[in-house]
Amino acid sequence: METYDVMRTTFAARDFTDDEVSDEVVYRILDNARFAPSGGNRQGGRVIIIKNPDIKRQLGHLCLPGLRVYREQIRAGESPWQSVTKTVVDVEAVAADVSIPTIIPMFDNLQEIPLVMVVAVDLNFVASMDQNLDRIGVISGGSIYPLAWNILLGARNEGLGGTLTTLIATAEPAAQELLGLKSHEAVAALLTIGKPKKQLTKLTRKSVEEFVTIDRADGQAFTG
Repeated sequence: METYDVMRTTFAARDFTDDEVSDEVVYRILDNARFAPSGGNRQGGRVIIIKNPDIKRQLGHLCLPGLRVYREQIRAGESPWQSVTKTVVDVEAVAADVSIPTIIPMFDNLQEIPLVMVVAVDLNFVASMDQNLDRIGVISGGSIYPLAWNILLGARNEGLGGTLTTLIATAEPAAQELLGLKSHEAVAALLTIGKPKKQLTKLTRKSVEEFVTIDRADGQAFTG
């Protein structure tokens, strides 16, 4: 596929056929995705391919408490899991309430997903330039999410689809223990990949003029 076509048609696919993804295809995706940039080219990322159905199932269930919080914060009119304004939701109580319906069924049955990967990053190799600022850190992600996104772009190029979820980070200690990761190896993303039952080709995104300005945040919109 042409590069721009891949960029414009890679959507969050969560509903897949039963088609398997061969190791040959997975290797080809990763062999190209590895050229993603990272801070100082330190390449602290690592990818764990989950083949064991029980480990897949456990990873999916680890995401459920965070997903319950996500649902209830939406119902409260909030932007889920944001760090600027204090939530009105009792996070601990909601996370533990198994009676709350799952809004994304995929996590209940992750063992049925053809390809599951966990992307982690060794924090020893990450330059967290914003670590002393009085806000949630975001810079560290620049050393790992290009790799994760390259994997999804590669999957799209192979006629597959997938999605990136960070819900697994809400249960990072349990995920680290399950996967044999050390405490300094942060769990950055869980990727689910397969052949989508329906391939979307027209995605809805803001126009360039809506989020790009010249010289200042309140400057003139860039129209090209």
